[in-house]
Amino acid sequence: MQVFRKLDEVPAQYGPTVVSVGNFDGVHIAHQAVVRHMAERAHAIHGKAVAVTFDPHPLRILRPDSAPKLLTPLEVKLQLLEQTKVDAVLVLPFTRDLSLMSAHDFARQILVDALHAREVHEGYNFHFGHKAEGNVETLTAFGREMGFDVHTYSEETLRGHHVSSSEIRRLVAAGRVDRARALLGRAFSILSNPGRGRGYGTRYTVPTVNLARYDELVPANGVYITRLRINGECFDAVTNVGVRPTFGPDSFAIESHLLNFREIELLAQTEVELIFLKRLREERKFESVDALKEQIGRDVAHAQRFFRMVERER
Repeated sequence: MQVFRKLDEVPAQYGPTVVSVGNFDGVHIAHQAVVRHMAERAHAIHGKAVAVTFDPHPLRILRPDSAPKLLTPLEVKLQLLEQTKVDAVLVLPFTRDLSLMSAHDFARQILVDALHAREVHEGYNFHFGHKAEGNVETLTAFGREMGFDVHTYSEETLRGHHVSSSEIRRLVAAGRVDRARALLGRAFSILSNPGRGRGYGTRYTVPTVNLARYDELVPANGVYITRLRINGECFDAVTNVGVRPTFGPDSFAIESHLLNFREIELLAQTEVELIFLKRLREERKFESVDALKEQIGRDVAHAQRFFRMVERER
């Protein structure tokens, strides 16, 4: 998959293309369906399937106080889009200048002049251009004027939930990672690096792996059944997300106890993926460290039963 980090990196004669424009945060099952169909259409016309996205998320420029924390930072999003068999991703730097571009100019300069689009595939609620003035109806009109077809996808629902990035963010923020998994088509996970903890796990309870500071979306405070992937090796784990109130002053941390622990070398630059499978309970303050140890023992037993059940189902 080719990645163009700005418009002038696109070769002059690139295309013809079938294009979808969007934030693609999470690359959830509705995104995947659009991109798969887009790729099929592109290859049928011997063209290229191109996803156009933005960095940073437009709301971080337009309304920074209300901008969402991301399900998938850019590099993770690119990895997930590559798995959909899209031929290229154009990452448009989202600036004030781009935000002022009219919908008509966006269609002409980006879809037609740069990408030579034959088809554009968008969800029913797609908006684009200055102050989101363009929608699928105006896009269709531009297509008649400029020579591309527009394919519109209706809203998708699953198990009573709208399949959308905002709904998945809401579920993750509420700790409902099992529900989010269905809409994502995979378990929610975060990529980070090992961080330095305060030593409580080793001194008082169980050895843990702490994650470095992570500024995008994390699940609600609580205890989760997880897996931790380190250097390609996967460990079953129980993870606490929260402020560790039993140990005094609040100090937010994401720390994982590896159930199948063995000695591994963890360097600061080691990338680890923490995969959230199920929420066990909320975080709470215990009367003593011994009471916390007892609860951790129950959490571990619950997680071990969960992993045994998963193994049997395989």
